[in-house]
Amino acid sequence: MDARVQPAAEAAAAFTSLVPDPRRRLMAFSFLMAGVFMATLDNQIVSTALPTIVGEFGELERFAWVGSAYLLAASAVMPVYGKLGDLFGRKYVMMAAIFLFTIGSLVCGLAGSMNQLIAARVLQGLGGGGIMVSIFSINADLFEPRVRARYQSYSSLMLMAAGAVGPTLGGVLSDLFGWRSIFLVNLPVGIVVMTGLALILPYRKPVRKPKIDFAGAILLAGAVASLVLWADGRQLFGSLLSTGGIAVIAIGIACAVAWIFVERRVPEPIVPLPLFANPTFSLLLVVSLTSGAVGIGSVNYVALFLQTTTGLSPSHAGLLFMALTGGIAAGSLTAGRLISMTGRYKIFAMISTTGSTVTFLIYAQLHPGTPIPVIAALMVLQGLSVGFGQQVPVVGVQNASDPRDVGAATGAVTLTRMAGASIAISIYGAVLSGFVKAQDVAIPGIGNIDELTPAALAALPPRSREMVAAIYANAFHPVFLSMAGLIAIGLVAAISLKNTRLPTIRA
Repeated sequence: MDARVQPAAEAAAAFTSLVPDPRRRLMAFSFLMAGVFMATLDNQIVSTALPTIVGEFGELERFAWVGSAYLLAASAVMPVYGKLGDLFGRKYVMMAAIFLFTIGSLVCGLAGSMNQLIAARVLQGLGGGGIMVSIFSINADLFEPRVRARYQSYSSLMLMAAGAVGPTLGGVLSDLFGWRSIFLVNLPVGIVVMTGLALILPYRKPVRKPKIDFAGAILLAGAVASLVLWADGRQLFGSLLSTGGIAVIAIGIACAVAWIFVERRVPEPIVPLPLFANPTFSLLLVVSLTSGAVGIGSVNYVALFLQTTTGLSPSHAGLLFMALTGGIAAGSLTAGRLISMTGRYKIFAMISTTGSTVTFLIYAQLHPGTPIPVIAALMVLQGLSVGFGQQVPVVGVQNASDPRDVGAATGAVTLTRMAGASIAISIYGAVLSGFVKAQDVAIPGIGNIDELTPAALAALPPRSREMVAAIYANAFHPVFLSMAGLIAIGLVAAISLKNTRLPTIRA
């Protein structure tokens, strides 16, 4: 078997932290956390400011692209950043990503049209994707495998914190200082983080001579971009199976096939193909894909379910999500410490996927009028399930990979999580839309149920609100079943993992 796919026990025994001094190591980690919080927050903070932006620029049909442009760019470059870190050293690659993100934020804040804003969001995404990958790769240089699990949980907690405060913060900043402030606030944060990393984080020069796989990078970016574009096919082309949608996915398949052909022949592939020969690596990619489908992809739909079937306002539904966030935080921190103590991670992948499968099977049984405390308890269970498995794929693939390929492996697992979310969002949307339209019921006071806002719903007569709630509850039943089915695939992959034990570093 190729040396790349052997668990790195020998390398772990000789592990030396990039920052040996514990205090400086924690300072470096704090700056990294600030960077990842900034990048994650930006994609959440924009959601509540979008109506204001559209009100100024118009062009409602491009509403979704303010978010999709960021996701497209970030997803396309994630594996590339991982490989660049392996080749050139992670410090300057991380700083370059933060620089791009900060400049992109400035351009967003100065945008004079919707087209300029979308282009600036692409620039932001080119930096944001690098930040998300580099943080986990640098953690692998700072902390030994077992300790790393605990700090990865802190990284995951920071992601969740950004997701929790982002929408609220975006609304407050937009109301007080205008929508441009949500982007411009990144400038001082980005400058502080870059300065801190420049002063504290050492540069570890890779031992091998850099050889950039330009063809592989372009082909992989093309394959990923095609996948994300196809996942947005309902908005772009009207249907995932339209001529345009099929053409895009055909281009993506051609890029993927050509990428495999190129990667087999270049000395420094973007993602070394021998990694896929390791069953642990491949299975963890499946776990990551499905966890992204429910951990990220389900959130907007759970929020829509709450507002359409319980009558909660957007702000009250947002408050209820604190139960989800609290569960994720508790699960992530608990799993991180237990993985650090025991060195085992398979059991947490199994707990996570089992819990999520059960959660969405229960969601599928909910009906209008379900007590809010019951829903809150279910959201806590959902959060705990997501949290328990949050860092497993990253910790697992880093342990299964040769140290020289840690960045590439981390980029691959991060990419699959984002891809899972993108694909799942389209699947859920198609299922929901199809089942809502299939219930051809005339509701007094409603012309088109698709255009019904929470405010308009609250103004309807009680009988009409009950009819809307019943329609959406029936439509969400198959949506939640599809979520349970997707995460069940991840459960099978988790069960199939070897019960690997992370090595302990002894002085």
